[in-house]
Amino acid sequence: MIFRKSIYKTPAQLRAMVEPGLITAAALEAVRPLIRAGATTLELDAEANRVITERGAHSNFQLVRGYRHTICASVNDAVVHGIPTDVPLQPGDIVSIDCGAETPDGWNGDSAITVVVPDPDRPDVVAQREELSRVTEGSMWAGIAALASAKRLGEVGGAIQGYIEANPLSYTGEPAGILREYVGHGIGRKMHESPSIFNYRTSDPGAEIKPGLAVCIEPMMTAGSDETFVEDDDWTVSTVDGSMGSHWEHSIAVHNDGIWVLTAPDGGAAGLAPFGVVPTPIA
Repeated sequence: MIFRKSIYKTPAQLRAMVEPGLITAAALEAVRPLIRAGATTLELDAEANRVITERGAHSNFQLVRGYRHTICASVNDAVVHGIPTDVPLQPGDIVSIDCGAETPDGWNGDSAITVVVPDPDRPDVVAQREELSRVTEGSMWAGIAALASAKRLGEVGGAIQGYIEANPLSYTGEPAGILREYVGHGIGRKMHESPSIFNYRTSDPGAEIKPGLAVCIEPMMTAGSDETFVEDDDWTVSTVDGSMGSHWEHSIAVHNDGIWVLTAPDGGAAGLAPFGVVPTPIA
């Protein structure tokens, strides 16, 4: 007989996931103001590690075989899984930072943000890249909002793609490209668990959305084609056409009284407000 572990967690287990979520959020909040011209992504990595360890946790990224950094830092045409380096950031760079923390009791948080480095000499470039980030973030919140009423995870992917299609990039006139090979996932005792969450419509209805579900919704978008390749470092995922990328992510719990964004200090209230969804703390 084959026994499969349930993807659904108890209320106590969901409550245990609040702390690693808040630690992950604190690390990203500490890194955000450091994303400026002249800074290196290795410096950002060190700051994230400082915050996580001072809060009594450790980086779950460092638990991934072959990876020794606290964050992934993806710059410009790198969309995800970029390795921190000592190369200084330049004005106008678009930078995606992915980060996660695991507490001593073995629970995980995972989240990502995108920030554009100011460039007073190229306001048009900054505006375009900020628009890509804003649309990507909006699609993430559309997917999170769908968790509040959808029955199956396939509806979340539909909500994400629907948002992208409804908000084409003004400077291309086309919707952002949605990475197909990289998707959201469950989270809990491991940073990456079942089920998978596609960022686009599929014929697969997906797992049932019900109390106990803990997932990461993380749309990864480009300003052009969705075709990507893995760089020679065996980690960094970059666009084939050289278009800019953006990555946003939150960890979310579905519980008896609603949903709660574990990696947002306000539970996702600000991001969900435009969608008419009010998050509820886990009882």
